[in-house]
Amino acid sequence: MTRIAVVVGSTRPNRLAPAVARWVLGVAATRPGAVHELLDVADFDLPLYDEPWPAMVGSYEGAHTRRWADAVASYDGFVVVTGEYNHGPPAALKNALDYLYAEWNDKPIGFVGFGGAGGARAVEQLRLNSIELRMAPVAASVGLVSATDFASHTEIAPTAGRDAQVHTLLDQVETWARALASVRGGGITASPVAR
Repeated sequence: MTRIAVVVGSTRPNRLAPAVARWVLGVAATRPGAVHELLDVADFDLPLYDEPWPAMVGSYEGAHTRRWADAVASYDGFVVVTGEYNHGPPAALKNALDYLYAEWNDKPIGFVGFGGAGGARAVEQLRLNSIELRMAPVAASVGLVSATDFASHTEIAPTAGRDAQVHTLLDQVETWARALASVRGGGITASPVAR
């Protein structure tokens, strides 16, 4: 069964991302053919990148890194929920992406952004990051706007049509997850990195 993680990409107190992720999971629960689970960056207590080698080397010394690597490796694709901080993604999310390399490779990634401009600028930066991680960012995304998709800027209240956007996003992530399974299992690996 295809496993898709809905990633909560912020760690601050009073964050909105978990509520947005629960909404995405609620929509996903109506779909057959894939398992969708919450993967919260905050649950892993990742410090600023502290491994002695670049992630591309794949030599992880920290227990926190190995735990994060095991979690990410267990999924076939990802839907990242991200707010927008100063026209970019939360630092904790970028840090979590940077911790790993091979565990992200050849897997699709989609985005649900939120904020004043629907998280669009954070999502565009994350698309570039994901390409460098040898991921396949899908075309569809969802952009929730603070003024219209949240009640009093604190509770998610998606406008009409947003559920359909999530379905389109999940269609693409799930399709690519199945298509890329043969690449992940076919022995195609990253080039070795000289230390």
